[in-house]
Amino acid sequence: MSLVSTPAIVLHAFPYGETSKIVRLATREYGVQSAIAKGAQRPKSRFGAQLQLLSGGTAFLYLKPHRDLHTLTSFDLTTQRPRLARDVRRYAAAAALAELVLRCAPAEPHPELYDIVDEGLNRLGEAEGAGLETTALAVLWQAIAALGFSPAVEACARCGSEITGDAVFSLPEGGLLCGRCSTASRLTGRGRLTAEDQAALQAFIEGRDVPPSALSPRHVEAHRRLVARFVRRHLGEERDLKALAFWEGAT
Repeated sequence: MSLVSTPAIVLHAFPYGETSKIVRLATREYGVQSAIAKGAQRPKSRFGAQLQLLSGGTAFLYLKPHRDLHTLTSFDLTTQRPRLARDVRRYAAAAALAELVLRCAPAEPHPELYDIVDEGLNRLGEAEGAGLETTALAVLWQAIAALGFSPAVEACARCGSEITGDAVFSLPEGGLLCGRCSTASRLTGRGRLTAEDQAALQAFIEGRDVPPSALSPRHVEAHRRLVARFVRRHLGEERDLKALAFWEGAT
């Protein structure tokens, strides 16, 4: 058992016994880890209010080889992100991001994903007005890409041919289908993305902001449904992604 320190973000926390908490942390050097914070619920706990959801800091952990639960000895808070809790849409998007990482990230080093989550939470806290919706889409799609299961958008997911003009997004195929393949699959009317929507989706996957004026509210809602359904399809879970479902329906 060794004591290590690492940048970390609190993704989830729940009481354990009468005085302790179990926290799920996204760490930069060790992936997603679970740890017990002993005495965290005591009035004079050394953790105080440092283990708030979505806050960031430096975690000091006793890592136990071949164990799923480690020991958190302290957490030096550096980023609290209070704005996320003051707006239901911000919080819904941030919670969906946390849920995605909890479900999909490995307990292995993944610095790129950690940086995407850290910066993504900051972006969600700073976005204003209609820009919040497109920022949320970019943050979620960029995390999905870092996790290794982004959709095929630059070429047909079935035959690999170039996409020209409107295209159909197929969840079973995992991306866009060219006209010939969508016709063969009888998907010509459902899931159609215009060239503008395709460009926006590509930008989201790359983590780039799309001007709110580039997409109508109706198209933003369609993109929100698309990413939610894509994640459910990939994970094979239709009902048990509560934060994702909450964000998908948040207005």
